[in-house]
Amino acid sequence: MGVTGPTGPVMDRDEVDRALARLGAEHEAIETSLLALQDHAGRRLLEGAELTGVTKERWTSTEASITLLWAYFDAYTDALRTARVIRDRRRWSSREDLAELTELLRGASVTVAGGATAAAYAPTVAGTGRLSERFTLAELVERMNELYASSLDMVVAADAVWSALPARIDLLAAELQRTRRLAHSVGVRPGEHPAGDNLERITRTLTRLREQVISDPLAYWVPTQGSSAPGGGRPDTTTYDREARALEDVRREIDAVLTVRQDAEARLVKLRDVLSRADRTLAEARSARGEVLAKIAASEVPVVSGPPTALQEQLATAAEYRRNAQWHRLSPLLESLEQRAEDELMRARESLTAVTAPLAVRAELRGRLDAYKAKVARHGLAEDPLLTERYDTARRMLWSAPCDLRVAEQAVLRYQRAAAETLGQRVPRQGEPADRRGEA
Repeated sequence: MGVTGPTGPVMDRDEVDRALARLGAEHEAIETSLLALQDHAGRRLLEGAELTGVTKERWTSTEASITLLWAYFDAYTDALRTARVIRDRRRWSSREDLAELTELLRGASVTVAGGATAAAYAPTVAGTGRLSERFTLAELVERMNELYASSLDMVVAADAVWSALPARIDLLAAELQRTRRLAHSVGVRPGEHPAGDNLERITRTLTRLREQVISDPLAYWVPTQGSSAPGGGRPDTTTYDREARALEDVRREIDAVLTVRQDAEARLVKLRDVLSRADRTLAEARSARGEVLAKIAASEVPVVSGPPTALQEQLATAAEYRRNAQWHRLSPLLESLEQRAEDELMRARESLTAVTAPLAVRAELRGRLDAYKAKVARHGLAEDPLLTERYDTARRMLWSAPCDLRVAEQAVLRYQRAAAETLGQRVPRQGEPADRRGEA
């Protein structure tokens, strides 16, 4: 245009009309955003809540930012209205009108009164100490965008925590109450059972957590690193998740107690049976020990212990718990008794095996001797004098009482060797199983 002013070349009518259209669209978008922020459920909740901690600090700042936002918007609206009035004076704006519009649309023509007071609370506006501030329309839009983004971020974060955690805490608290009633019905109470103590601790933690979430939601907000979008982040559910897992553990323990109540009699009957079998096995071992001492000479036979009286006493205690419906005490006792009863039965069987080992050795020697005799007979050597003499010697030793196993084994081995030599086979060495190559 060839005419310049403090803000540069004076705009022509088309430039002015395009700028006014763009500013009008921006005005409408900003107004829509501000009204949406004003009506946001999170903002209304923040206004009415008794806040504490970091949320109280952030909301004080955000309230000041929102107030400043509206002041900026009002100044922006006034400037836009003034520009439209000037443009509407005449169909073809004069050069003076265009110069005035250029200054208004491009220059620092917007004055915001009291900006320093509001800016002291706004995180994105530096307080200047002046009673008013001047902006270009572009600067004013940039300031409003910054304030809007920070305000919306705070409101969305608080609303997200309030939308997520209190409802979940209430559901968990309801489940906690049902679990508490069930626990009481089976005798799981604080001071009497660890699960009862855990229920009390979970109750206190959930109560405190809900109070903190309501009064200071931002303390339970985890921003997304590197995100510039308002409300970028997630609610911190660490404490809630931990207590939910703890309640599930308690519930499983109570289910175990309930199972005990349903199966207690059957489990007690089985326990009595296992202990009775252990006692009978020990009695058999003691009887076998006497037989071994009488029939086997020069043999060390282990001593057989008596039945464990402690297990019987605890079994009686378990029966008493069942009669008195003390399921929470019966549950761990039954688990312990079942394992110990199985261990006792295994010990009794091992004792019987150890005691009867000499009789097993004697039976094995008798079987080996008879097997070789049958083998000799198949080869027509049943009347061989040497074999007959050695067989009779070994048999007399094995069928006499008490039997000296070491001497009897030597006698059997001598018979084996004589039979092998007679049959032209390899002579087994002492301690080597007979007929290892399937010769018998």
